[in-house]
Amino acid sequence: MLSPALAEPQSGLVSQAPLFQAGKYRILALVFDDYETLDLHGPIEMLGHMPNAEIKLVAAKDVVRSYQGPRVVADCLTNALYECDLFIIPGGLGTRTLVNDAALINWMERQVALSQSVFTICTGTALIAKTKVMNGLKATTNKMAYPWVTSLNEHIVWQPKARWVDDGKFLTSSGVSAGTDAALYWVAKLHGDKEARRIQRLTEYQWINDANNDPYAAHFDL
Repeated sequence: MLSPALAEPQSGLVSQAPLFQAGKYRILALVFDDYETLDLHGPIEMLGHMPNAEIKLVAAKDVVRSYQGPRVVADCLTNALYECDLFIIPGGLGTRTLVNDAALINWMERQVALSQSVFTICTGTALIAKTKVMNGLKATTNKMAYPWVTSLNEHIVWQPKARWVDDGKFLTSSGVSAGTDAALYWVAKLHGDKEARRIQRLTEYQWINDANNDPYAAHFDL
């Protein structure tokens, strides 16, 4: 086990231990109690089929429970910072509490700085909104939770109808399954459409590949 207790984020400490194998595409995903299962596991299913991808989980404690109940074991803790190529932040009901966790938000802001790219799914965008690192950039989020998330930061250029948005180093997606669609987009961005379609067929997934048209936006009058 990594630690018997909750890890206090130490915002200035960069891990010197090799978390990832050399030469891998380094994907670090934040997990927390009551994260939404599909928010995380849909995207990492797709991204994990990319050539040379390696995925690690970071959390404030050793074992984390998703909202639906299954538990995952963290590879590393939020008492350090980690260099990575893609930092994933899922959503879920747990974000309603975490937006008020100043230590975690501070850690996230510094972790974003060490990450080449950042991918938020659903209300994971609420956590990014609290850091202010996306001020002036475009983003989207879960359509049901849209009023709440957008109220957290008026300086983000919110896109109500988007399935996902790619702006600068940030990829943000709409709710739950939209993260899987955005993950396939990311595969295509890195490796081309042929590779994304290969993974789509491999997983037998019906990809909504229009970033500008979330079919659930109209349902919530957005």
